[in-house]
Amino acid sequence: MKIIFVGLFLVFAGFANAQTTDVVGVAMGSKDHTTLVAAIKAADLVTTLKGKGPFTVFAPSNNAFNKLPKGTLNKLLKPKSKADLVKLLTYHVIAGDLKASDVLAAIKAGKGKAVIKTIQGENLTASLLYGKVILTDAKGGIATVTTTDLVASNGVIHVIDSVVMPK
Repeated sequence: MKIIFVGLFLVFAGFANAQTTDVVGVAMGSKDHTTLVAAIKAADLVTTLKGKGPFTVFAPSNNAFNKLPKGTLNKLLKPKSKADLVKLLTYHVIAGDLKASDVLAAIKAGKGKAVIKTIQGENLTASLLYGKVILTDAKGGIATVTTTDLVASNGVIHVIDSVVMPK
């Protein structure tokens, strides 16, 4: 099931059988996440992300990866950059099942922001801007959540429009 976040309202748009597929399978079923899937494979994270979880994945779209400086993605996908790729990708993953309603509740409880620890070890900060959830990364970059609550058998995926960067 695919849910698009519009302001504070959720709009459904079909994503069949996501609940019976793990987070990797959901990403593999999306034509907008072929770059992410290629990166997950290059980083040898497929088995990890097919694990029990639960995981919350902030999944950059292909367009998000296209925003990276020229040559960055190609460099990251090379075997010698595997450690950097793992660091980057695990910065997009949270241990636990964090649905959109949980993120919004945490932002409200935090009086406008919620600090979220990634499995990579660094934090992302979630807040609202013009009614949309944004993530601020360790370098001050911002990604907007464009689609929420793609529920998988071992977690949930939220699509973001930029790649968030660890320190």
